[in-house]
Amino acid sequence: MPTLPTIYLRPGHAERVVAGHPWVYANAIHHATVPPADGDLVQVKDSRHRFLGVGFFNSRSKIRVRMLAPERVQPDASFFAERVRAALAVRQRHLPGATSFRVVNAESDGLSGLIVDKYEDVLVVQISSLGMDRCKPQIVTALQDVLSPRAILERSDVASRQFEGLEEANGLLAGRLEGWSAGPAEPEAAGQAAGGLILPMNLNGLRFEVDLRGGHKTGLYLDQQVNYEVVARFARGAQVLDCFSFQGGFGLHAARAGAAHVHMLDQSAEATAAALRNAAANGLADRCTAEAVNVFDWLKARTRTGPHEKLVPHFDLIVLDPPSFTRTRAAVPDALRGYKEIHVRALKLLRPGGTLATFCCSHHVDARTFQDVILAAAYDCRRLLRRVATLTQSPDHPIIPMIPETEYLKGFAFELIR
Repeated sequence: MPTLPTIYLRPGHAERVVAGHPWVYANAIHHATVPPADGDLVQVKDSRHRFLGVGFFNSRSKIRVRMLAPERVQPDASFFAERVRAALAVRQRHLPGATSFRVVNAESDGLSGLIVDKYEDVLVVQISSLGMDRCKPQIVTALQDVLSPRAILERSDVASRQFEGLEEANGLLAGRLEGWSAGPAEPEAAGQAAGGLILPMNLNGLRFEVDLRGGHKTGLYLDQQVNYEVVARFARGAQVLDCFSFQGGFGLHAARAGAAHVHMLDQSAEATAAALRNAAANGLADRCTAEAVNVFDWLKARTRTGPHEKLVPHFDLIVLDPPSFTRTRAAVPDALRGYKEIHVRALKLLRPGGTLATFCCSHHVDARTFQDVILAAAYDCRRLLRRVATLTQSPDHPIIPMIPETEYLKGFAFELIR
């Protein structure tokens, strides 16, 4: 292995790297032996010249070095295949039988800047760092070797790429998937809908459709796969309200579990239409309805009462799974006010004995703070709650405690006592 440029850290900045965090910020660097080129592999040493590992350098990013390994490695196809096999073993151990899941979750799997999602026999890659982008051919070779997919697509359209000096990149990286190009779609595999590329997939035995071209993230959210079934346990015989429903993940699982009726709300008309198609595909259409609305406005309208008018709660299970209310620490106070508002409204619509399942996907709001907001909402509307479940992201989105950024999804299920 050729001699690598060496990055020396300032005193006091090595402990974080030694503990396992892969990010080295600009202010942690003392000097380099030679100026590395952006995207180059470098070795990192502490202020006492002790070797800490190797990583990818990028002068254009606030994260100057993304650590790859605590030993000297060559980022070739064999290296990536080994990392992918290790990541896949975790999924097979904790999600046995799952056919659609996240194979590689960036920092959680020792591959900062790389996400790989598996939708049945199709892989979707999302790259957000320069070093990983330079290794794209090796990554594709490794994925073909380990998983033998029908096709590998790229959906590297995240805004964070601009901070790495990268433009968006989308396309077919390997294999064949008609419908991605100008050719006609295969009815049994991929179809065109509203400009998208639709692939049928399976989650917990339910059929969903994923839009590989225009869907959220790499096509669909996969981090609630386990929670869908946990929350569905509270749904038998229930009137269910699924807020921020997207394609009906919670709603359809509740309907299959025996809910009397499920009403889904999302501001996206495309998402609610997909949810209803998913309900029909699973034989659940007779128990599911959906509205494309602003969820805040809907909840406000349903909880508004006149003088001397008493609100009669209608639902036995309410699910709140909103998008992140904040992507910065500075905006957390505003986000907490938003979370409190929707919980006050939801609790007013919940019958005694019913269950509220609620989630927060902002890394900047920790679980304790989130629970405090829920309890403050309960206090304001004079409700008493019993916590019956504590929830987190599915195990295909592993949490590494020494890398706090890997933990973002937190949730609770509360039973309304009175």
